[in-house]
Amino acid sequence: MKKAIMYGAGNVGRGFLGQLFSESGYEVVFVDIVPALIAALNERRSYRLRLVSNERTEDILIGNVRAVDGRSVEAVIAEIANADIMATAVGANVLPSIAPTIAAAIARRAGDGQIKGAGPLNIIICENLKEAPRIFREMLEQHLPAQHHSYLAERVGLVDAVIARMVPLVPPELQQQDPSLILAEPYKILPVNKAGFVGEIPSIVGLEPHDNFEAYMDRKLYIHNAGHAMLGYLGHLKGLIYGYEALEDPDIRPWLLQALDESQRALIARHGFAPQALREHVEDLLNRFANRALGDTTFRLARDPLRKLGRTDRLVGAASLAWSFGIRPIALSVGIAAALAFDDPRDVSAMELQRRLVQEGLDSVLHDICGLDPKDKIAQMVLAQYEKIRQGKLFP
Repeated sequence: MKKAIMYGAGNVGRGFLGQLFSESGYEVVFVDIVPALIAALNERRSYRLRLVSNERTEDILIGNVRAVDGRSVEAVIAEIANADIMATAVGANVLPSIAPTIAAAIARRAGDGQIKGAGPLNIIICENLKEAPRIFREMLEQHLPAQHHSYLAERVGLVDAVIARMVPLVPPELQQQDPSLILAEPYKILPVNKAGFVGEIPSIVGLEPHDNFEAYMDRKLYIHNAGHAMLGYLGHLKGLIYGYEALEDPDIRPWLLQALDESQRALIARHGFAPQALREHVEDLLNRFANRALGDTTFRLARDPLRKLGRTDRLVGAASLAWSFGIRPIALSVGIAAALAFDDPRDVSAMELQRRLVQEGLDSVLHDICGLDPKDKIAQMVLAQYEKIRQGKLFP
């Protein structure tokens, strides 16, 4: 039977890729370090995936799975060495920690051991990291003997992916009852970069290989992520707990729709998306944002503003793209200003942002965090909206 390695058995691993691999006829071998989860997967050789929506809840049994402890390095190397396909979903900051193990498995496939005849290995990288394939390839090269660098280049595909399925946290009481239970929305489309594959692209449920992959990355970032950020930051200003509450709020929804319109027009100009298809995508996304069963909080949508306010990230990046095509990012500037005002004490990033605003000033933060010249038009729009927020005048 074909074997898929899923490095990381968390939200994306079990909540998305595990399902796709299993439904495509693969044995799914998870690599993780949580003992209770590993034990549950190995005892049952399956796990429950609970699909939740406003209309219904459905439990699916994901079968033909097992798990390996990531700290058992030799066992992990042996599994990867004869795998047919692989994916990572460990978090961008963990990639450097797993690179040596994966490099050792690649070396074994290249001929250091008994796996000399192994075919190409395609690794789908499901991490929130721009240019993830290039960065991870450099990590692997650092740990791979020089004589195997050509094998890495020619026989290992590093495939970028857009993860758009929403997977909420499992309530602690349910997690205690069943460590392997995972919740997710029904949506299960996985856009991937067609150019990243080596050899024949495998037939996997939900997999959508695209040539112009940058367009789909930008669509995810400047529509999906930007929309979530608008709900998170504006919802925080109004003291709302859940994203769906912000979506339904009569003061917030118009700003959200206008921001998405600004992003849509920019994406059409940049990538040539068909306007009707993009509008349908946005309507579908709004319906998914309204999924109360996910219990997605404004705090989760807003946390880590230092990253989310980056120059090319969801809000500033979308505003800059819009401006480059002559589109005034009025609503997006409201989102940026609201992000600057995010001050939830539970979030270390938010507290650091507020410290820098006090000690360094708004102009410095706009320049150093957002990559905006305080004198340019976008920055001036943000400054005006930020002042409205400070005065409590953003909402009627």
